[in-house]
Amino acid sequence: MSKEVTPEELQWAYNYDPNDPLFGLSRADLSGPKLSRRTVLRLMAAAGMLPAAGLIASCAPTAAPTEAPTAAQPPPTAEAKPTQPPTATPRPAGGHLVCGWSNTPEITTLDPARINQVLQFQIASNILSGLTHINPDLTAEGDLAETWEVSPDGLEWTFKLRKGVTFHNGDPFTADDVVFTYNRSKDPEQSIHSGVLANVADCQKVDDYTVKIVLGKPQASLLVKTLERASGRAMTIVNRRALEEMGPEQYGLTPIGTGPFKVVEHKLGQAVIVERFENYFDPTRPILDKITFQPIPEAEPLAAAIEAGDIQLIGGNPPAAQLIDRFIANPDLVVSEIPGPGFQALWMNPWRDPFKVPDFDKPLEELKKEPGFMVRLAIAKAIDRDDLIKRALFGRGVPAFGTINPAMRYFFDTEINKTSEQRYDPEEARRLLAEAGFPNGEGFPVLKLLVTPDGKREGEIIADILKTNLNINIELDLKDWTVLVELFDKMDFDMARIGSGGDYDPDDGLVDWMQTTSKFNGPDRPADMPFGLFSIKEVDELVEQERAETDLAKRKELVQKANKLTSDKVAAAFLFHPTDILVYRTTVIYPDVSRIPGLVDLDRTSLKA
Repeated sequence: MSKEVTPEELQWAYNYDPNDPLFGLSRADLSGPKLSRRTVLRLMAAAGMLPAAGLIASCAPTAAPTEAPTAAQPPPTAEAKPTQPPTATPRPAGGHLVCGWSNTPEITTLDPARINQVLQFQIASNILSGLTHINPDLTAEGDLAETWEVSPDGLEWTFKLRKGVTFHNGDPFTADDVVFTYNRSKDPEQSIHSGVLANVADCQKVDDYTVKIVLGKPQASLLVKTLERASGRAMTIVNRRALEEMGPEQYGLTPIGTGPFKVVEHKLGQAVIVERFENYFDPTRPILDKITFQPIPEAEPLAAAIEAGDIQLIGGNPPAAQLIDRFIANPDLVVSEIPGPGFQALWMNPWRDPFKVPDFDKPLEELKKEPGFMVRLAIAKAIDRDDLIKRALFGRGVPAFGTINPAMRYFFDTEINKTSEQRYDPEEARRLLAEAGFPNGEGFPVLKLLVTPDGKREGEIIADILKTNLNINIELDLKDWTVLVELFDKMDFDMARIGSGGDYDPDDGLVDWMQTTSKFNGPDRPADMPFGLFSIKEVDELVEQERAETDLAKRKELVQKANKLTSDKVAAAFLFHPTDILVYRTTVIYPDVSRIPGLVDLDRTSLKA
């Protein structure tokens, strides 16, 4: 049962020294597998989750959250699931669930070291495991880690691993697999997520079922950002023998993990087919016998398929916004809408005219004198985000002015819409464009905007807004998602509509996107480009500071300062934070405990008889 937090409990929860890496709790308090109510309250306060929570879930390890998730910052530890869940209740009948993966021409890889899209890790989360996994409250709980303890200085985390866990190929899971995954993932030649492990000094095997992770500095986001099986990817556990026998390319298509489902078939451009793993460590899961993940690149075929019952659930990229009200009106469908952990933006290539800015590392007032920057700022200020959300998303979204999203609650800057240089001001936008040499849009080149077929409507509305407010012409360049991402990574575009999902911690928005070395900052750009989308030394430094800051208030200040700098200096024209929407037929039983924003975990899903 959930219970209201009393004023006395609230006062106690916040009565701790923010410089204490253990938040005023003892090591015994923080150790798994079960936490007391007071410990959970303190951790929620320290993680920025308590102010707006109002309710706190029961501390029993098997309790399922009932509130819609609105928090993102993980506590320093979390309750772990029992090694052997109760088996008194028989497992329901299985069945075959067919899923349509929206706006997806092909599923290119499921190798966690190479995954760079939400649509990929949504599937991989059903196949592979990590030391931890997040719940609907976006806090961490044990996955392959059964319990853990933290040292008094917050630098050493000792994890006790589940015994009796096996990989899909029959190999036993031990501490060696954790160390192997760490060594592979920290190598930038093998993993695009190596930067996530920058603060991890070592990963040591203590014995076959104990590992110690040593940090350079205390890290607030360790359990969610680094060790979580889906969103972190850096420490999603892989199988060494399978990698050596298959090779990385085939492993990416048919990875071997310890998760609830095993891959039985997958070829590029075709469906991923998985079956129930009989030896999964929790004998009550999964329930389904088989799942097919079918890529469907276009909106209307996707809608027709779920309306006809050819598919029963939609995952992958968000369904086209114009379909949602149609789905809601269909009595055979369920539409679940919760706050989405991500951002969407209009990216302008800083290496191309008319918005060329080869050096962002200057004072803002100096940048405002450069024609290329003036054009970027003019475009950002000319976009009426409320109008865009109303017309393109049918009201489902929140105006964005940076990468830090409302699902991160405590870290989200509720005033940035008033203070950002990008705030809507069409008159000032026209003045900037004129000063850059294009009065009333005269002489402005026709630019191409990369969008997917599903994003055509939104692209048309963006082009209409810019035509109305700046008198400039934008042509849509429709590309399948895979091609669009390839062009984006190579910096081969004028403008591009792309964003991010599954961003549960500030590190997701800042480390992944806004540092010079970020994995999405033009990773395949030409050698003559020192950076891809954006680079500023102060942001790099602020992000490194916030990653290691254990004082919640100080971390919030650093996060918001970095976020505002990227907004003011127009790393992109930030557009909106989307709503996370899951659509499925009424024949599907999708429990609340699995409704994690950004993910489609199906291990507890079942079908009605």
